[in-house]
Amino acid sequence: MQLPEAYFSRFREFFPELYPAYRDSLGQPPFRGLRANTLKITPAALAEKLKETVEITPVPFCPEGFYIPADTAGLGNHPLHLAGGFYMQEPSAMAAAAALAPRPGERVLDLCAAPGGKSSQIAAALQGRGILVANEFVESRARVLSSNLERMGAANTLITSMRPDQLCPLLPGWFDRVLVDAPCSGEGMFRREPAAAENWSLENVKACALRQAKILDSAAAALRPGGYLVYSTCTFSPEEDEETAAAFLARHPDFYLDDIAGPWGQPGRAAFASGCKGIEKTRRIFPFLGGEGHFVALFRRREAGDAGFPPPPPGERKKGRRPAGTNTDAALAAFSAFWEENMEGTPPGRPVGRGDKIYLLPEGCPPLEGLRLLRAGLFAGEYLRGRFVPAHALFVSPALSPRRRLDLPLDAPALAAYLRGEEIDAAGLSGGYAGVYAGGLPLGFGKASGGRLKNHYPKGLRLR
Repeated sequence: MQLPEAYFSRFREFFPELYPAYRDSLGQPPFRGLRANTLKITPAALAEKLKETVEITPVPFCPEGFYIPADTAGLGNHPLHLAGGFYMQEPSAMAAAAALAPRPGERVLDLCAAPGGKSSQIAAALQGRGILVANEFVESRARVLSSNLERMGAANTLITSMRPDQLCPLLPGWFDRVLVDAPCSGEGMFRREPAAAENWSLENVKACALRQAKILDSAAAALRPGGYLVYSTCTFSPEEDEETAAAFLARHPDFYLDDIAGPWGQPGRAAFASGCKGIEKTRRIFPFLGGEGHFVALFRRREAGDAGFPPPPPGERKKGRRPAGTNTDAALAAFSAFWEENMEGTPPGRPVGRGDKIYLLPEGCPPLEGLRLLRAGLFAGEYLRGRFVPAHALFVSPALSPRRRLDLPLDAPALAAYLRGEEIDAAGLSGGYAGVYAGGLPLGFGKASGGRLKNHYPKGLRLR
């Protein structure tokens, strides 16, 4: 790893007592981890199912997280990973969403959400109740975000792709909690991504700090009085960490720093934010403290005024229009018939047609007009050639209960065949759509007929 001497000089100046340990840590392998997705499985059950595959030990940053050995290979193709039972995540990256501590029923915004690790952690904490708006400005990254949240079974989620200064004014004071995991200079990624080290410069640090300030100002507008805002980075730069936090408080006197639960990391440094009350309540994680590197600040907005959602002024937003040339009413009728035949209970959301596509919109959604949506709730399927065709997302959600299901052991040859896209045996299943489960976790679906299951696992996900 090649780092500019200017970088080491800065670190030695800012953290003289930590410099020897930090310099030594750069020669060690990076920490790796995974986090149990409690929408689908408990941490204890996951540990039991993985005990023959990989050695895991708890992380200090969140109760669902585990370390895995640095040389672990192949977990990405493990059936439990493909079924959304766990998310591969750098251990210290779990700290930010844990500090946010969302509760079931709340409205939460993840403003810089791709690739989805922290969003999926928030979704698990909500346990299917409340609303998560996961936003990513870069559309290609937003699609990765959407795919990851789909695999994890997050149904009560809106995926948006907008600049923070476009999104937040549309939803003023609407959220109970907001996460800003800001784009940064990435000094905590150097061991995992050498390219980040090669691209480091002081100019980039300063540019990141300016961008972070703008994002935080946007985020503040979206938070209700009494709500919580977490600001996090994966860098050690004081300009992007304590200085950014202190400057935010100076611009927003209706916010203050709150305590972060959990005995991890080191307190933020008052020397980097002279006169800022409570800056020591922020936390720093270094590579010699169990994670690659993170900074976390927990702000709270003071209680004041009405926290309700104000209606937009007349004419501010365009009314939503049904796309031309669609069959929304027919699509909804076909979906209703599909549900009655193939699913137990009621849909986990209100069926809404957007053209020929059907989404299950979670209860309590914000106004959708003006939002650039990639996904609104759970994508249920499409109306094609006069019939409803279910989506993969529908059958990986733990909120659904198919009338027919095929639960395959993790070591079953039939499971491996299903993941390759092959037709498998379905003796005993009546004809119709059936959910396919891997070790008890929803993985996908197929269509049973004549004792066989026609494979509907998406071609882009199949193993070779």
